[in-house]
Amino acid sequence: MSTEISDNAGKSRYEIRVDGDLAGFAEYERGEGSVVFTHTEVDSAFEGKGIGSALARGALDDVRGKGLSAVPLCPFIKKWIQKHPDYQDLVAS
Repeated sequence: MSTEISDNAGKSRYEIRVDGDLAGFAEYERGEGSVVFTHTEVDSAFEGKGIGSALARGALDDVRGKGLSAVPLCPFIKKWIQKHPDYQDLVAS
């Protein structure tokens, strides 16, 4: 199973593909110096396989790489950051 995470800026969302098939996405809005995560969804066929976690990690790694902060309005992203202290520095104050 190969996964690929990309920023689909045209749809304002990070997408994760599994073997080429869209498996989930994390929608966002761009703020000034930040990415506001509003909604995350994983296709039911891929639930329980760590796809959501991989998507969160990939999206937040991209945010970090761009020198931006994250605003986790989405409950999934917010909870994921709480469980991973090494990402808490990304949260905008």
